[in-house]
Amino acid sequence: MLEGKIKEVLLVASGDLRLSANQDCWATQDAMEQALTAAIEKQGWKVRRAHLYDAVKKHGFIDSQKMGMEVFRNVDPDQPIIVAESVWQYSHHVLAGLTTHRGPILTVANWSGMWPGLVGMLNLNGSLTKAGVVYSTLWSRNFDDAFFVERLSEWLSTGKIRHDQSHVKDFDLVKIPVKEETAGREFAKKLKAKKSIMGVFDEGCMGMYNAIVPDDLLHATGIFKERLSQSALYAAMLKVKTEEAEAVLNWMLDKGMTFNWGEDPKSDLTREQTLEQCKMYIAALRIADNFGCDTIGIQYQQGLKDLTVASDLTEGLLNNTDRPPVVSESGDVLYAGSALPHFNEVDECAGLDGLITYLLWKELGMQGDNTLHDIRWGEHFQGNGIDDFVWVLLISGAAPASHFINGYKGAASDRQPPMFFPFGGGTLKGVSKPGPIVWSRVFVMNNKLHCDLGVGECVLLPEEETQRRWKETNPQWPIMHAVLDGVTRDQMMARHKANHIQVVYASDKAKAHEACRIKAAALAELGIEVHFCGDVKFE
Repeated sequence: MLEGKIKEVLLVASGDLRLSANQDCWATQDAMEQALTAAIEKQGWKVRRAHLYDAVKKHGFIDSQKMGMEVFRNVDPDQPIIVAESVWQYSHHVLAGLTTHRGPILTVANWSGMWPGLVGMLNLNGSLTKAGVVYSTLWSRNFDDAFFVERLSEWLSTGKIRHDQSHVKDFDLVKIPVKEETAGREFAKKLKAKKSIMGVFDEGCMGMYNAIVPDDLLHATGIFKERLSQSALYAAMLKVKTEEAEAVLNWMLDKGMTFNWGEDPKSDLTREQTLEQCKMYIAALRIADNFGCDTIGIQYQQGLKDLTVASDLTEGLLNNTDRPPVVSESGDVLYAGSALPHFNEVDECAGLDGLITYLLWKELGMQGDNTLHDIRWGEHFQGNGIDDFVWVLLISGAAPASHFINGYKGAASDRQPPMFFPFGGGTLKGVSKPGPIVWSRVFVMNNKLHCDLGVGECVLLPEEETQRRWKETNPQWPIMHAVLDGVTRDQMMARHKANHIQVVYASDKAKAHEACRIKAAALAELGIEVHFCGDVKFE
């Protein structure tokens, strides 16, 4: 690859925008980089960090887009470069530099659930894919396994890595039952003719370039953005009466939901924080109704985090068909008998997918409550009748209670980690119930909308294994133990173009396959290029 030149690889590490997160996660990143460097040096190459540890900030991450541009101005654009991630990172910190980098690019993450490094890398991969940047990607627990070593060698010698993607089948190349294709296309035609409004509370959360759908691509599906401000949401919260928030909270308490309140608002969830989240829930519904929104997404992380509590409890309630009633100023119940699908972290790809899924599932006679999750981590599990790779799907609280074992009775609200959420606020936490699922992801590639989708199973793990997996990740957040049929760990990582995955339950396994096929036809009718992944039955 670099015949006649020094065998040297540049290394960069994109981090968070929040200082506390970068400081808390730096030790893990440093250890990961040392192990990765040793693996590269073992193959006869040198590693040079393109930016130094900052003794004042006490971390060595690129922590802003400005810094990222400065770093890339001082690197050889033809030199091979590795973006090493063991934490959540803001992709726009390095995206500008990578778009003009001519040398081979490799994204690498450590296989760990402790900090969301895998999540960060998948987001960067999706962002690079949308931007049309050529890259390769790798992952490993200790950077000494055969899979990693062989593919690292391949990249060092050729500048690219070829992963197995034999699990992917394009919709255009398969045949599904005519009745199902007709049903999907007719549904899509009605949706497109009616048109829908997607409420976007401040676009572009946490550097997620991949989560922004260009307007022209979205318009072609019949969905149009209403760009809303989080400051307007906060202002609307201030107008909500305390007794209205109390009514929402009492509704949840009557349903049997648990709130793990404490006394210290800096470290504990307090009743006052929960009431503030209830006000956000009411305000969000009223604004959505005023603008005629069919789905909404709240950014929260930047902006609102400096003003008020986390949005996650609000988001989980909105995603549930059975939720606390809220009336308009004129006394009408808002979105009566229906969820208001919410896309966490204002991920518009998830918003498009979530709205279509919710409406289609209702038409198919199934509950359409759905959510995105982070693809956080996973391990093989044997026991309880399971002998498969089981993913840990985790999100910060936007999952609906209808997904949990025992519904609201099985749901709890824990305080969000102070490192990310200084003003607190709780999650909507639970263990997802066992059952068949359909999973999907809408993404942008070659300036077109695409969607990968497949079927799977949410499985029930022993309580001690659930607790172990929670402790390895974020025990405050809702968890789903997912098996993705016909898709291996490495196939999923190589193919997936996002940190997020959309999940919805089906009434039984046969219905999951049928609904997956009908959904594929609907998406294709909307102009989205569809790809079946794994063991989807076509008849």
